[in-house]
Amino acid sequence: MTLAPVIIALTIDGERLARTLQAALPGSEVHGLEHRTNAPDVPFAETIKHIATLYRSGRPIVGICASGILVRAVAETLSDKYAEPPLIAVSQTGEAVVPILGGHRGANLLATQIGKALGIQAAVTTAGDVAFGGALDDPGTGWAVPDASVAKPVAAALLAGEAVRIDNQNGLPLPNWLGSLPQSDIASQTIVVSDLASHPVDGAFQIVPKTLALGVGCERGAPDAALLTLAMKRLTDAGVHQAAIACVVSLNLKSDENAVLALAATLGVPARFFDAKTLEAETPRLANPSEIVFNEVGCHGVAEGAALAAVGPDGELVLPKQKTARATCAIARAPQPLETSTIGRARGRLSIVGIGPGQESWRTPEVTSRLASCEDVVGYGLYLDLLGDLIAGKNRHMSELSEEEARVRRSLELAAEGRDVALVSSGDAGIYAMAALAFEVLDRDDSPAFNRVEIRVSPGISAVQAAAARIGAPLGHDFALISLSDLLTPWEVIEKRIEAVADGDFTVAFYNPVSKRRRTQLARAREILLKKRPAGTPVVLGRNLGRPEENVRVVTLGTLTVDEVDMLTLVLVGSSSSKKIERGGRTWVYTPRGYAAKIDANN
Repeated sequence: MTLAPVIIALTIDGERLARTLQAALPGSEVHGLEHRTNAPDVPFAETIKHIATLYRSGRPIVGICASGILVRAVAETLSDKYAEPPLIAVSQTGEAVVPILGGHRGANLLATQIGKALGIQAAVTTAGDVAFGGALDDPGTGWAVPDASVAKPVAAALLAGEAVRIDNQNGLPLPNWLGSLPQSDIASQTIVVSDLASHPVDGAFQIVPKTLALGVGCERGAPDAALLTLAMKRLTDAGVHQAAIACVVSLNLKSDENAVLALAATLGVPARFFDAKTLEAETPRLANPSEIVFNEVGCHGVAEGAALAAVGPDGELVLPKQKTARATCAIARAPQPLETSTIGRARGRLSIVGIGPGQESWRTPEVTSRLASCEDVVGYGLYLDLLGDLIAGKNRHMSELSEEEARVRRSLELAAEGRDVALVSSGDAGIYAMAALAFEVLDRDDSPAFNRVEIRVSPGISAVQAAAARIGAPLGHDFALISLSDLLTPWEVIEKRIEAVADGDFTVAFYNPVSKRRRTQLARAREILLKKRPAGTPVVLGRNLGRPEENVRVVTLGTLTVDEVDMLTLVLVGSSSSKKIERGGRTWVYTPRGYAAKIDANN
């Protein structure tokens, strides 16, 4: 999916220009610096940080500012010029537009589009784009180059003022820049435009239109190799180039079939899916309609039907259904390169993420990546607010703190529609958070739509880890985590667990220790622990960890009171061997693991 551009404005004048550009860039957003702009779509407080976050998420950026600001903001993220999104600087007066990065990923085209809107010439500096208006090794969306190295002699000839021969074997409308190249039938260099695997022009540079849809079906649980082997053989049989495959398509019942997903991954193309009603509408065009298939899944053909649905009413079958004992495939060709984001649905994806206690530096890179790439975020409002710029412009679905099941179901419903969704928890999603509930809902609700959603769980920094890090190493030896909330677990069960922890002399962290109505559980836990460990045992109270109001202090088990704890506090009680020490002007707590004998021996 191509992400919409973000236009960055740092002043009121820049914001005015941004609105002009927004009209020329459908779907774009205006992000404005707080207190310096009037009414941006998304306000931000820190320019460099905001631009860097957007760029890491793959958003094209048009900055109405000095190019140096943009360069400094993204410098640390640069690694692969073929993966970097467009980065464009526009002067505040609208008199200059300069593509800085991502020239071969749409920046030159975007800059040219902006230049036309402003009535100026974009300052495109890429040699091929300057000379030809396009890049041979990156011909644009819907086109592929199997071997970019062959482009060099063609580009050299063009730059030397020579013409080329263009052999358009598919007869497709060519990209404007390609069709406008100087041409001659007797040129020494040839560009072949063809979706065939072989062509009669030796040594020619080939550009492949991505016009083909590979329709597939398979038995439940079919080996990946069964479908892959069939598909590759049929591509060879049809004589078409693998690079011409724009997508792998099938019935939505197959959206969780590993063989289908693995085939798409091998080909490096998206997998897209249709419902049975859509495929049944293709029945008149099927070469091999099947009543057996209709009785099983509600349409007369999966592989052929999906391929034809993908290429549209003007497309045609290139290769009718071929089958083995466990798989089928068919190939259809569209009259123009395919826009895969409009074909069927993607497989829905749900990422269950833990954002840590709230401090950005404690958020794992995997969580940041998944939040940056998702379309929808679901969570408690406070947790979404903590994410700030990272989820700017995304669809937000918020609910009250106590509405956990509603959040899970909303996440699954959105993902079942083919969307990329992130379900947000604080801390770690798997520790007293949303991941367990999500899997419980899946276990209890046998919805076929839910079963086909791809689910990923990303770890986060838990409150107990944050508290321990702030105060030293109280988790240096065996420890336990216990929630004192009896809303979901009977107090009798919780009490037995506290007694077991006391008997085992574990360091223990208490989550949900106190609420307005729940005032006795922490006091009772303290009583149980005092029977097994000294009153001087250190207790760490960590409140609002990772947030501006953070407060971490150490008391003793003997002096711990309920009144100094609330629901925002994590209570971490040391074992009988945990120690409090004063070093470097700081108070630290650690639990020795048993290295004393080694240390003494070495000394």
